[in-house]
Amino acid sequence: MAEDSSPGRPAQPQRGGADRPAGPDAVEPSGGRRLWLAVREIVLIVLITILASFLVKTFLFRAYYIPSGSMEQTLQINDRIFVNLLVPGPFEVARGDVVVFEDTKGWLGEPAPVASNPVRGALEFIGLMPNSSEQHLVKRLIGLPGDRVECCSAEGALTVNGTPVEEPYLHPGSAPSDIPFDVTVPEGHIWVMGDHRDASADSRMHQDGPGGGFISLDDVTGRAEVIAWPLSRWGDAGGDRDAFEQVPAPEAARTGSG
Repeated sequence: MAEDSSPGRPAQPQRGGADRPAGPDAVEPSGGRRLWLAVREIVLIVLITILASFLVKTFLFRAYYIPSGSMEQTLQINDRIFVNLLVPGPFEVARGDVVVFEDTKGWLGEPAPVASNPVRGALEFIGLMPNSSEQHLVKRLIGLPGDRVECCSAEGALTVNGTPVEEPYLHPGSAPSDIPFDVTVPEGHIWVMGDHRDASADSRMHQDGPGGGFISLDDVTGRAEVIAWPLSRWGDAGGDRDAFEQVPAPEAARTGSG
């Protein structure tokens, strides 16, 4: 339809134009309102970050620090590691994994008292710092349910289901074990050992204690994936499934020996 251009009739302003210039009466936000909007945005970002960190800590990854030398040289004292909480279940553990588990058998003794620190407590709760109050240990998984783990063979090697295992992760100078043992891992449990065998109070040292040195899979918190701190050591946390690649399943080992 043609535009009405009758004389004496004022032209009607166009409404909603995208490039309509701001009128002289447009109101700019005041300084106080701009400050409030900026603060609100920062608070929202912080809350989202805290929520995301909490969800990650609860369902995906959790940070832990290494307090002893039992896993040297793979993990060193004061390393910070990230642990995959999806292992075990829905993903399974395997021989050679570095696992973190809750100390339900008293391997660590009574926990030392920790001074109260609200800031640290809050950071631990949301997962930005390792939890200093929980009793956990980190070791290498050597035997799965049904495995026969023995040390040492005539050649001085650790064997699993009769197969010698070369252990490239061992601390330099450490023997596979100075304590002879021959165990079969019960259902629902694992056998764990430290990489620094001379300085690791692992499954070998607790055969006469609760559980016979075996760790319940229900106590496994997760698998160590990454060394996150110090930055100079950033990288893989040292899992080595390849070392156990030739180990047969326990059923196959029993059938072969029969």
